Amino acid sequence: MPGKTPVIITCAVTGAIHTPSMSPHLPVTAGEIAAEAIAAAEAGAAIVHLHARDPEDGRPSQDPELFRRFLPQIKAACDVVINLTTGGAPTMGVEERLQPVLEFKPELASLNMGSMNFGLYEMLNRFTEFKHDWERPYLEESDDRIFRNTFRDIAHILSACAENRTRFEIECYDIGHLYTAAHFLERGLLKAPLFIQSVFGLRGGIGGHPEDLAHMRRTADRLFGDAYHWSILGAGRNQIPLATMGLAMGSHARVGLEDSLWDAPASWRRATPTRSDASAASSRPWAAGWRRRTKPAPCSGSRDATRSRSKPRRPAAGAFRALAIPHNNYKGICP
Repeated sequence: MPGKTPVIITCAVTGAIHTPSMSPHLPVTAGEIAAEAIAAAEAGAAIVHLHARDPEDGRPSQDPELFRRFLPQIKAACDVVINLTTGGAPTMGVEERLQPVLEFKPELASLNMGSMNFGLYEMLNRFTEFKHDWERPYLEESDDRIFRNTFRDIAHILSACAENRTRFEIECYDIGHLYTAAHFLERGLLKAPLFIQSVFGLRGGIGGHPEDLAHMRRTADRLFGDAYHWSILGAGRNQIPLATMGLAMGSHARVGLEDSLWDAPASWRRATPTRSDASAASSRPWAAGWRRRTKPAPCSGSRDATRSRSKPRRPAAGAFRALAIPHNNYKGICP
């Protein structure tokens, strides 16, 4: 893994794991998603990872028209790398999940490296009251739901995006997913260097123990050598501890409300920018040029409140582009 590069902070703004009843601060509408993405960029995030939600009930949606309501606002306001999901939600098929990426041809897109049981049902131990009728079944039924990402599905996504020159964030929820990435690298469907996002602490994937992180790092080093860039995603309470450990080992980091609703036990995560700043504050010394000079003003509790912020010292997006992650040039025909 190349060393001593600027820290790349990804902010995952809303995602598809949490439901609206879990937090009053979870962005749902186009205005809320745009505002939080822009604020994250101003706080130092190089990349914003974006999902869309139905503004009426907060349900995850891959309807391109919902993405169209916030993408132009973000692009007009800041030079941040747009990363659109091809994962969508575990309830969706691959063609539905692909719609926004094919429509908007983003600079970066997420790409899951394997099928898995995405177990969200344990959240019902904490959350018992829901505003919308879809929320409880969405969580309850996850114990019998497979989030499908077969080898053919992955090849199909690579093929479908070939003409768009989209780069990929390779999402690895377990050790086997690293081997799948190596498989597609050997087949020539992915090009080195890879941008690997190691995901820890979700039920169905690798755990959140420091040994799990170290095992991921050792395996990736053995498979890819210097031909990859490594980023850490810790779910829930794992977010800051694992990001801090990863940064000390030379990683990049992903943060945001998609991955954790909490700053501390019983303390709501109010908004995206503060989490990006928390990660920036603990980043490697050689990334100092990408840190903010001042901390953001405390949030008022309203996602639409005006916040006073200073600009990053350099455009953070340039740090990601300098990694020279290759465009997808695969032009094969999927079966």
